[in-house]
Amino acid sequence: MTAHVPQVGAPDPELNTSPIFDEYEEISEDQELETGACYFNNVVYPMGQYLRSGSELLHCEERGVWVRRGELRPQ
Repeated sequence: MTAHVPQVGAPDPELNTSPIFDEYEEISEDQELETGACYFNNVVYPMGQYLRSGSELLHCEERGVWVRRGELRPQ
């Protein structure tokens, strides 16, 4: 699975990146996050997309947020 997961590096604070949450972290209903897609360093990704940010595996989920899904070791 990880062979075709794009490596995007670290989020640049100067660029648009959707919020990143830990896998079991509660996402507050008060936050206005409904975007229909996720952004990482000004690049838009569809719901369901996986990315690698360093060794972290991120998944674009409902409401347009990234959720950490673990770490990947270099192969």
